[in-house]
Amino acid sequence: MRQNISGSSPFEPVIGFSRAVRVGNAVHISGTAPVGADDADATTQTRHVLTLIQSALEKAGAKLEDIVRTRMYLTHADDWEQVGRAHGEFFGSIRPASTMVVVAALLNPSWRVEIEADAVISNTESK
Repeated sequence: MRQNISGSSPFEPVIGFSRAVRVGNAVHISGTAPVGADDADATTQTRHVLTLIQSALEKAGAKLEDIVRTRMYLTHADDWEQVGRAHGEFFGSIRPASTMVVVAALLNPSWRVEIEADAVISNTESK
């Protein structure tokens, strides 16, 4: 059974996507940008993004510990350490497989980071 989870992005209805989609015990979280923290530094933007991801997970019946993979897209290579440390605040003991990529731009020029994630819920009875 498929469950679409909406978030707070104004782009969801325009682009036609869900913040997250749960199918069975898998949760796929769309690229999540720092909407609402647009002008913050890279650390604050990353924390904001990961809080949005955590909220989507909870709506899907999952938690941060269920995340098995993250992908971080940075617009400034020099931000790698700030983004990495903020990511570590959330995932230091979970340690999902992760990728960090530098991209030319994101939808909003002030965004410094966008993150997507995949989770596998270990207890398929929870929802």
